[in-house]
Amino acid sequence: PDVRIGIARDRVFGFYYPDDLAAFATAGAELVAFDTLADANLPPVDGLFIGGGFPECFLGALADNVSLRNDIRKFIAHGGPAYAECGGLMYLTRSLTWQGASADMVGVIPADTRVGSRPVGRGYMQFKALPGHPWPRLLQQPETLYHAHEFHYSRLENVDSAVQTVLEVRRGYGIDGRRDGIHVANLLATYVHQRHVRSNPWVNDFVDFVRSCR
Repeated sequence: PDVRIGIARDRVFGFYYPDDLAAFATAGAELVAFDTLADANLPPVDGLFIGGGFPECFLGALADNVSLRNDIRKFIAHGGPAYAECGGLMYLTRSLTWQGASADMVGVIPADTRVGSRPVGRGYMQFKALPGHPWPRLLQQPETLYHAHEFHYSRLENVDSAVQTVLEVRRGYGIDGRRDGIHVANLLATYVHQRHVRSNPWVNDFVDFVRSCR
């Protein structure tokens, strides 16, 4: 492996397809696990992957780990390449509110997350890449329609009007029924759950992007 990618794997974040994780090794990347509850700092890595999970169930514990939240925010703010899906996206916003309780999150995405009692987006999703997508192959194939899924009870509020979104939702909800894929510095954060398949080799795309950022 010639790149190291930190992956959040703990009681909060655990929604990863085993085949997708295996694809990282095939793409030449070593996955280095870190714990968002217990680790004070990020390990030495070239990129970050924060997948799906249930951050709303660990509001206080995630907020209490200030040093790791600061580390992640600095990594992304300084141009470190990162990819976050669903629960990962929620963790990277300014704050998370659920059942009347709110807590500070990483704060690299200028928006707040609110978790409700009914699904906001659930099921099959289709999307296309828009200009500004950070991963080169997707930019080169703007007409490709990708198939994925979403399942989230959360929505974003107080989204900064200057936030760039780089996915056009053709079916599903994403962030607002039309767009998904928040792009901040070299972070891509989505409600989409992608699956690494021949028609969408997203792991290769992300690893290539991490490589290009070094």
